[in-house]
Amino acid sequence: MRRRRLLTAGAAAIAAAGSGVAGQRPASAADTRQSPYRTSACRTSVRTGLDRLVDSCWATLTGQRIGVISNPMGVDRGYRHLVDLMHADARVHIRAVFGPEHGFRGSAQAGGGEGTGVDARTGLTVYDAYGASQDRWTEMYAGAGVRTVVFDIQDVGARFYTYIWTMYDSMVAAARAGLRYVVLDRPNPIGGRAYGPMLTPACASGVGRKAIVQQHGMTVGELARLFNGEFVPAEAGRAVALDVVACRGWSPEMMAGDTDVPWVLPSPNMPTPDTAVVYPGTGMFEGVASISEGRGTARPFELIGGPELDFHWVDRLNAAGLPGVRFREAYFTPTSSRFAGVLCAGVEVKVTDRRAYDPIRTGVAMLVEARRYPSFAWRADSWDPVRPYWIDKLTGSDRLRTMIDAGASTADVVDAWRAELAAFDARRRPYLLYRRSERHPGSGG
Repeated sequence: MRRRRLLTAGAAAIAAAGSGVAGQRPASAADTRQSPYRTSACRTSVRTGLDRLVDSCWATLTGQRIGVISNPMGVDRGYRHLVDLMHADARVHIRAVFGPEHGFRGSAQAGGGEGTGVDARTGLTVYDAYGASQDRWTEMYAGAGVRTVVFDIQDVGARFYTYIWTMYDSMVAAARAGLRYVVLDRPNPIGGRAYGPMLTPACASGVGRKAIVQQHGMTVGELARLFNGEFVPAEAGRAVALDVVACRGWSPEMMAGDTDVPWVLPSPNMPTPDTAVVYPGTGMFEGVASISEGRGTARPFELIGGPELDFHWVDRLNAAGLPGVRFREAYFTPTSSRFAGVLCAGVEVKVTDRRAYDPIRTGVAMLVEARRYPSFAWRADSWDPVRPYWIDKLTGSDRLRTMIDAGASTADVVDAWRAELAAFDARRRPYLLYRRSERHPGSGG
């Protein structure tokens, strides 16, 4: 099957502004003059796919009937939203908006959407797409009368963050309907390093549909290319007509704090880039019934604890000498979610070196030590009697759970996925868009 080019002829104006592959050259003086927003001297200037599309005067979208999949993160460097910009510009014909988990304007909590309705600011119909099946996506596209779908959502780099699966299902539906699919790329806030266990088909769910590793190390644009090359044709009968408007100035070893890309919290419990850094590991505690992952606190996924834990947990974790992290003894009372109103003892995860820090190895070590407590219990998934444990869906198989239950060490658990990680790392390479920059030699990507 012939591979489509990264940018179509209609995007020539975007390509003329500079290479679509990031890390080739810094932004020029002319680029800087184009923007009224100042760049911090200590951060690398990065232009997202949206920034580059706006710079091109919407070159690749003019004259098309457009549907947008986005949420509050779809903003330019001036915090202006993609949908608002499109709606105000007569050159762009936007027909509808599709909102993922938490909704288009971001008002819903975890596991919910905003419902289908009319957006107060623009008057556009916003379809509730959270949890939508591929058939439902096809129905929504037809009802909205769109011919081009634009995706602009910030991912955080973990397989079990649902936005990438919203992208996948909407791509399959677009392929079946013969629609064009355009991804406005954004940096991966935790860099380009792939790590962790592979998803197995038996544990596919809404927090992981296809075989990628737990920390995939790819941008949404790169993932879209991988999905289109490896998975979409098998489900849709053909690949989707995909275009990626790449970032410029980003390279895989950069993290959120290294660039000037605005941070808008991707979901209510992902408030800061620090949260994103730890999430691929501490997100696994959503699969533990006896321990809070920090929802209902000011530091979700950084504060981890439970009513039956004590100070011995923090002592054992610090004694393990895990790279790039220290643990602070912490006590907290969640205001919502698990153990709301109950005092919990545990730790605050304090990352001391982002590039040395390994979130999944750290999460495994935390689980291994927490399993010593008699109160420890995995969270049951009452909706799935065949695969009854939520941790299996988060980690991609029952291997981590059964190994820890059998007394395996952190090293044993980590060693178990080395071969599949190496295979995935090789498989993803043809779909990567960005090269490492000599300006950022660290190993965090």
